[in-house]
Amino acid sequence: MNPSVKIKLSVMMFLQFFVWGGWYVTMGPFAGTNLHATGAQTGSLYSTQSWGAIIAPFIVGMIADRFFNAEKILGVLHIIGAVLMYQAYKAADISAFYPYILGYMILYMPTLALVNSVSFNQMKDTEKEFSSIRVWGTIGWIVAGLAISYLFHWDSAENLSKGFLKYTFLMSGIASLVLGLFSFTLPATPPKPSNGEKVSIAQILGLDALKLLKDKNYLVFFIASILICIPLAFYYQNANSFLTDIKIDNPTGKMTIGQISEAAFILALPIFFKKFGFKWTIVVGMLAWALRYAMFAYGNAGELSFLLIIGIALHGVCYDFFFVSGQIYTDSKAGPQYKSAAQGMITLATYGVGMLIGFYIAGLISDAYNAGGVHDWKMIWLIPAGIAAVVMVLFLLFFNDKTKTEVKT
Repeated sequence: MNPSVKIKLSVMMFLQFFVWGGWYVTMGPFAGTNLHATGAQTGSLYSTQSWGAIIAPFIVGMIADRFFNAEKILGVLHIIGAVLMYQAYKAADISAFYPYILGYMILYMPTLALVNSVSFNQMKDTEKEFSSIRVWGTIGWIVAGLAISYLFHWDSAENLSKGFLKYTFLMSGIASLVLGLFSFTLPATPPKPSNGEKVSIAQILGLDALKLLKDKNYLVFFIASILICIPLAFYYQNANSFLTDIKIDNPTGKMTIGQISEAAFILALPIFFKKFGFKWTIVVGMLAWALRYAMFAYGNAGELSFLLIIGIALHGVCYDFFFVSGQIYTDSKAGPQYKSAAQGMITLATYGVGMLIGFYIAGLISDAYNAGGVHDWKMIWLIPAGIAAVVMVLFLLFFNDKTKTEVKT
């Protein structure tokens, strides 16, 4: 790859995830403290990601893939997104704030596929070249979290009470505008030639791959993928609010340990996968969810703070060992004809349906264990720990695929 192109793609990835990491992690404490949102309302804010994931295939599949260059659509979506972020920054209450976040996520989620399309279009060997580009996205998310905690101190107890977390939306809006303008300098990524073929909505959503569910083992995995998104939603919605509430210093910065862990464990995944196989890789991922929430339940800001750090660091095992290995398993079961459709289906099921259910339940549980503004965090974390443990046991009992699933190292 041309070095200048590689630099452009790396900058694109950095900004793409800097924008998301700049506001998404801290939205929970911001909504609770500054907008006086209930747990259910905070859950609704986070579920906008799911609505975005459900709508995204229509934008990418029906517009980007057929009519316009991917880099140009990327630019337009991020420029409009910058305006919505600025409006969210100015919003005074939850009723004004929610529509801007919903609109933003409907526009943002398609850009995750668009940045991949722009990158893949410049690569001859995606397996070797993509990771060196994609890692800059993880770095962007980490830098955003470190800036919030250690550069601007917006999430400190004093500044949180002053409403300084609203500046995260302004920061992300500025970065979104920069990325939007920068996108027009990216390599041209023209739409795919249709060759006169009509694309159905079922194909766009990956529903052609539903026939995979006739395989009992894949059906078990598919259902487990949706169910494990329930405890996953608890982490996204409550982790930063929890750390802030119990007075952990620089909570947003400390949560970047999770992204560092994610980058590290994805390198270990092929080795573990090859030695122990798909089933036990998935089981370890589920076990990590249960363990991390148990650590959150019993950890504190004092002598047991190490439990919280370990729990955050387990994010790499939780995410990579379940979701990444699940994508590999899906790819191996789909076969050449349904590879793209199958990935679209599992993404829609997890980030769409699964997370939507998860955020709803997380909101209800957060409200149920909130008395007079005081959260019973022990119960709030033990419940998703129990859900993860039950899903793990059911998966162990009913999944029995003995076929060899290969992962390239």
